[in-house]
Amino acid sequence: MARNTANLFKGIGTGLAAGVMVGLVSSVVMQDKKKNKRKFSRAIDTVESVLDSMQSVFR
Repeated sequence: MARNTANLFKGIGTGLAAGVMVGLVSSVVMQDKKKNKRKFSRAIDTVESVLDSMQSVFR
């Protein structure tokens, strides 16, 4: 049961990361480069922290 739950959260995390990346790519097309670099690095940090917290919950 724990494996199924862990796999579910891994899938959710992967989908979340993919969605963030798609959103960032679409924003890059429409906005200034300096702002996008900052937003991109913040989004990556947020996704990393979410995935780290998910991993720590299941340990």
